Amino acid sequence: MKPFLHGLVSVRKWGGKPEDYQEIHDFLDSSKAHFPDMRHRAILHSSFGIYIAERVFGINITNSDGKPVSVRDIAEQHVIDDMGTIPTVQDYLKDMPFYPWLGGTAKGPTRKLTYDQVDALMTTHQSAATATPSTTRMID
Repeated sequence: MKPFLHGLVSVRKWGGKPEDYQEIHDFLDSSKAHFPDMRHRAILHSSFGIYIAERVFGINITNSDGKPVSVRDIAEQHVIDDMGTIPTVQDYLKDMPFYPWLGGTAKGPTRKLTYDQVDALMTTHQSAATATPSTTRMID
């Protein structure tokens, strides 16, 4: 559903005008600009996306009728209208493969350090962090 149509649903539920709700609906559908098929919904059409919308827009907005309306309610209705339910992030990711790039850059073999080696590295790092410019040697 297009954001304007979501706004019309919001007007029927909470009053006001479609433009009172436009920013929230545009936000929830903003991932469509970067992935223009239904899979864009995996980004913000979830319980987490609803939480983010509330963090971005605040707990409530006041519509043009002067009525406070819960941002959570608006975002939940948007997701339910599009999905029929409110999926969790787990719903989207549970079957996703573990791609090698999820772990960051490729690293060489892992080496195990003893506690003494870790302590020595930490001491060296702390000494370097507290060194004054006069005691720091420049590397050419």
